[in-house]
Amino acid sequence: MPGGAGQRHAEQELVGSPAVVLTRLGTGRPTVLLHGGGPGCTSGNDFAAVLDLLTPERALLLVDLPQFGQAEAVRITGPVWDFHAARIADLLDTLDLRHVDIVGQSFGGCVALRLAALRPELVRRVVATGSQPTPYARPDGPGAEIGRQVRERYYRDGGPSRAKMRELIAGLEWHDPRRIPAQLVDRRYEASILPGPLAFGINHGGRGRPQDLSGQLAEVRAKVLLIWGEHDPFTDPGYARQLASRLPDAQVEVVPAAAHHPQSEHPDRYAALVQQFLSTPDSSEQL
Repeated sequence: MPGGAGQRHAEQELVGSPAVVLTRLGTGRPTVLLHGGGPGCTSGNDFAAVLDLLTPERALLLVDLPQFGQAEAVRITGPVWDFHAARIADLLDTLDLRHVDIVGQSFGGCVALRLAALRPELVRRVVATGSQPTPYARPDGPGAEIGRQVRERYYRDGGPSRAKMRELIAGLEWHDPRRIPAQLVDRRYEASILPGPLAFGINHGGRGRPQDLSGQLAEVRAKVLLIWGEHDPFTDPGYARQLASRLPDAQVEVVPAAAHHPQSEHPDRYAALVQQFLSTPDSSEQL
């Protein structure tokens, strides 16, 4: 990636279905940010609070996955993580990028782990936040089917609204709903009514087949940091520790007083964890 300072919006989608919605140029290692899977999630919305806290020399690519934000509203028929990982691989190949770092929220973290197993030469390190690449330990566990149920409630019964978006964020993503910024609610609502999200919000058959990455975890050669909110309603920190034990090189950090979006609710703590993990050189790297 070329050096320099500043930011620019991509004028068009690159090869494949994802949309690069924002690029921060820098001389440091390229870092791809991938959003979660909830209504109104985009990389710009999910990581807005931490962008200015990451070192300015780090080159950032904020990417919207197909069916989200500004990306293509394409129907997905195959395994969901395979589809998205292949599209990110196409994007990195087009940009001639290798050995990038990926920071993913929930859905995006699963995509990053699948990509790391599929194309290990593309991925150096992965930060996955509240991600569920394998089923919860119990099929009837507290996180089972929450995502689908949330989309159903949000897009049905009168359709999307700012009030419903705030209720969604307060119930699942923030531990202290009193601190939710009105601007975040507005941005998430506006992103939730773009063509892709509207077309596939409750079109579950077009979102791709659910996929269990249990068989691919051992193939992930990238170092992995799992960041978990202490009160994540989808899966508790015990799930994160179980997931870490199945990855070749993984560690867990739990953010107190946080739910599913610790990067939004506690950006300073989150950014510090990410910075420390991504800036620590591997034994084969030079400072």
